[in-house]
Amino acid sequence: MKEKKTTKAKFDQVSAEIEKRIHEGIYVSAQKLPSEYDLAKEFDCSRLTIRKAIDDLIKKNILVKHRGKGSYVMTQPKIQSGRSGLQGFTEAAKAYGKTSSTEVISFKKINEPADEIINALQLEEDTPIYELVRRRILDNEPMTVEKIYLSEYYVKGLTKEDFIGSLFQLLEEKTEIAYSHQEVEAILVKPELSKLLDVPMGDPLLQVHSVTYALDATPIFYDISYYRSDRYVFKTTLTRYNH
Repeated sequence: MKEKKTTKAKFDQVSAEIEKRIHEGIYVSAQKLPSEYDLAKEFDCSRLTIRKAIDDLIKKNILVKHRGKGSYVMTQPKIQSGRSGLQGFTEAAKAYGKTSSTEVISFKKINEPADEIINALQLEEDTPIYELVRRRILDNEPMTVEKIYLSEYYVKGLTKEDFIGSLFQLLEEKTEIAYSHQEVEAILVKPELSKLLDVPMGDPLLQVHSVTYALDATPIFYDISYYRSDRYVFKTTLTRYNH
């Protein structure tokens, strides 16, 4: 009985380590894993233990086995932002059949907003502006960090806890969202974002500057967000529903 527990613990250990390597980018999408023989030698265990670990990862849709060729890291489909028009993160997650959650990092009034923010929102310099920073998670995997800037009109009376759900739903209690214009560029991940998105330092990210507008072309919010480039592709001008 004791020997079975030891074997099970070893199989769990091997499975967890292979999954960790995939998550860290040591084994990348569509890459063939080392042979069962080589993995058994590396982990100092039997090929049966390796086979059980691989079968576990296949059940989790992390690996796929091609008969006669070996085991491969399963290709992860990218999320297409804008596939169904202008959607919030929560709406897009539902469209893909995935579960989303939100961590509100901060919500505060900015004493001296940058000219970039004032100009994007087309506001007078003395208009109170708030910054909302959130981390968005898809199926328990961090996907994006967003910094959103809004005038006091849209957030008056709201607290940090109010932003755990859909921002679009909150905003559309005051105005109808019509469209958004986005500019996307590639950057290299820095320490803070590396930690928040669980992406290795130096890996590419997609930095997206966007302004979202009402029907009368009034800016509603300005957004600087950081997306994992391994999981996202973008359309740049998006409309809400049939506008």
